[in-house]
Amino acid sequence: MECHQFGLFVTSTAQSNDSSATEGAIHGVPSIEKITFYLVRLEDGAILDEKAFCNDFINLAHSLGAYLYEDLLCIVSLRYQTIHILQIRDSGNLVEVRKIGAFCQEDDELFLYSLGQAVRGVSFLPGIKQRLLSFIFRKTWKEESDQTLRVQHLKKFYFHFQDYVDLIIWKVQFLDRHHLFIKFGSVDGGVSRSAEQNLAFFAVYNMETTDIVSLYQNSSEELYSLFEYFYDHFHANSQNSSYGKFISSHSNNVHALDQLRTIKNKASSSSQVILITAGLLFFS
Repeated sequence: MECHQFGLFVTSTAQSNDSSATEGAIHGVPSIEKITFYLVRLEDGAILDEKAFCNDFINLAHSLGAYLYEDLLCIVSLRYQTIHILQIRDSGNLVEVRKIGAFCQEDDELFLYSLGQAVRGVSFLPGIKQRLLSFIFRKTWKEESDQTLRVQHLKKFYFHFQDYVDLIIWKVQFLDRHHLFIKFGSVDGGVSRSAEQNLAFFAVYNMETTDIVSLYQNSSEELYSLFEYFYDHFHANSQNSSYGKFISSHSNNVHALDQLRTIKNKASSSSQVILITAGLLFFS
C-alpha cells in the first residue's frame, strides 16, 4: 500500500485438476484446496488478518486473480465466478465490503428469499450474467431503428444466446473506486496462460448501479484505440502511486506511441496485433 504500513502475501496448496461437479462451481475449472491472503505489518512482520478460500481457483500467476487499488482489494474466484471486494482498514483488518457474482445488489438474495414458494426450484442465471445479457440485448435493440434490420440482429443475438450464457469471468481490475474492468471468455481461456486467440469480451461495470456501462470484443478497433490513448487508465493502481507520474507509456509519450503504431503497421495482420494487445490489458 502507498503508506507502506502493510504488505499483502498469498499462499496456496497444490492445484488439483479434479474439477468434479460441486454446487455452484464451474465445470472444467481446476481446484486448489486452500488459498490464503495475509495482511502483514511490515514493521515487525506480524500477521494482522487473513482471508482464506477453500476448494477454489484463483489465478495467482502475474497476480491476475487479485488487484489492489488504494485500500481496495479485488479477488476473483474463477471456480465460483465471484468477485470479492475487500477493504484494507487502517486497523489492519481485511473487510469484505462487496461480493459480485450470483447477486449484484446487497439485498438481491433477501429479495428472492422473500418471494418464497414463487421461486422455489427455479434456476436463475447469476446476477452479473443477467447484466451482461441485458446490455447486449439493449445494445442490439437500439443499434437499428429499421424494424427489419432490428429483427435480423435480434435473431443473431438469440442464435448466440447460449454462447453468451457460457461466458465466464476471467479477470477483473479496478478502473477507479466505482468501476471494474471485467474480462469474460470461455472456460478453457480462463485457466490458460496464453488466451489471446480465444474469443473474449471486456466490460466496464459500475459497482454502485450494478450496470454494465460498455462492452467490447477483444478484436474491437475501438478497444485498441482506447488502449493507445488511455493506457495509463487501465493501470489505475500505478497511476495513483507516488512513482506513477514518472512511468512512460504510449499514452503520455509521443515517441512510445509512434513506436507502437510502427509495430502495428509492420505486422502482417492488424487484427492479430489487436488480439495480442487486448490480452495485455490486465498485465499491470
